[in-house]
Amino acid sequence: MKFAMMIAAAATLAFAAPATAEPGKAIVSIYRIAPGLQAGFLKWLDQQDQVSAAAGIAKGQLYAHTDGDSWDYMVIYPVTTEAQDKASEAAAKKMGMNPMRGGLELRKYISSHTDTFTRGPMTAADYLALLGEK
Repeated sequence: MKFAMMIAAAATLAFAAPATAEPGKAIVSIYRIAPGLQAGFLKWLDQQDQVSAAAGIAKGQLYAHTDGDSWDYMVIYPVTTEAQDKASEAAAKKMGMNPMRGGLELRKYISSHTDTFTRGPMTAADYLALLGEK
């Protein structure tokens, strides 16, 4: 329960903005890093942030584990469009990276990860309205 509340709070903080008719969408990624590879993972993640910045895409927002569950890092990313994905690929290539190897590079540093698509931030009333319940 504490973990779910932490993710909800982090998503709210990450994308705090005035309520809109269609709340934003995000991807919450939770990483468990292989022992001793935290610095390598963070360097890889920083490189991904540089690609995002070069493509004009918002960087993911990193949260580092301090106490509780067994995850090491959580990153909240914006959901990208097809055009943004193409811009990201072009930026990676321009930086001398092969975008098709990103997943292989990531897996050098992690023991596991999850990606969860979310919608928010919003209030319970906002979500009830989307469901037609208010």
